[in-house]
Amino acid sequence: MKQDIILAGVGGQGILSIATVIGSAALTEGLYLKQAEVHGMSQRGGDVQSTLRLSSEPIMSDLVPKGGADCIVSMEPMEALRYLPWLKKDGWIITSTAPFVNIPNYPPIEKIMEKLESLPHLVALDADAMAKDAGSPRSANMVLLGAVAAKLDILQPEALREGIRRVFGRKGEAIVEANLKAFDAGFEKSM
Repeated sequence: MKQDIILAGVGGQGILSIATVIGSAALTEGLYLKQAEVHGMSQRGGDVQSTLRLSSEPIMSDLVPKGGADCIVSMEPMEALRYLPWLKKDGWIITSTAPFVNIPNYPPIEKIMEKLESLPHLVALDADAMAKDAGSPRSANMVLLGAVAAKLDILQPEALREGIRRVFGRKGEAIVEANLKAFDAGFEKSM
């Protein structure tokens, strides 16, 4: 069994935290993992992308081939569109609907969402609002991780919850609980 995931967003949105939690959970579950990251001008709102390849068998490359991603997870909708060529025909797009407008010619959000809604497998949610409702406005990335957990076959949700505990544990129990609450909100919404 294997699953290829592309995480996409803009610097500061928590893409690398999602990758760290998934990676931690995968290694604890005894899976093979390859990961690659791009940090393009991330401190200035540039593109941040991470690919994760998880498998029960050894993996030769850390790059997901075009048309090979089981899931694209995006912290904002235009970034989801950027990686569509890498999505399998039956793959999932999991995206926040809140745009991060960091360029002057950002397309109208209605046009972006129209294209995404034409795809067969889409979970689109306002991760920012859901994180605020969960009491942790900075945990929108964990809302999306929860939504992903409902679609992954290779990792169980509890393994990802344990990954959250490990990754955020040094920040204290309140941070761990806030992230778990955001994770659970995303999980429930995408079931």
